[in-house]
Amino acid sequence: MTHRQQRLTSISLLLLRLGAASLLFFGHGLPKLVNATERAGRFADPIGLGPELGFALVVFSEVVCAALVALGFLARLATIPILIFFFVAGMIHHAADPWAKRELPILFFTAFLPILLQGPGRYSIDGWIRSRRAGSDSRTGPDEAAPSTRTA
Repeated sequence: MTHRQQRLTSISLLLLRLGAASLLFFGHGLPKLVNATERAGRFADPIGLGPELGFALVVFSEVVCAALVALGFLARLATIPILIFFFVAGMIHHAADPWAKRELPILFFTAFLPILLQGPGRYSIDGWIRSRRAGSDSRTGPDEAAPSTRTA
């Protein structure tokens, strides 16, 4: 992969992370957190954890994990609860519902899956840490070795 392709991939991952995580955080997580006392006891319980625990896990996913993904800090790890939540929402909780109810969780699942598979990219805290550990300069991507350690 050329340097230009690496840069475009990292920019694309940055835009995906910021877009998906911000939509999740501000559109879903923050409103749940603000209204937690009214919503926790009557939250859906599709897998039998209880409404309060299910609500807490969803808020954790939509607030804490979304913020971590946006920052690109522990991003791959932070996508796992998000993906589990959206899988449960789209495939279990809304399984019998029409497509319009299932579409949003499946769309969010689809947006976060590449972040798990590819990582957060160079323009992230994880990328910065990785480049510092590798002793590379700012031109080296987070998943590539520093130029002095590359083999032919």
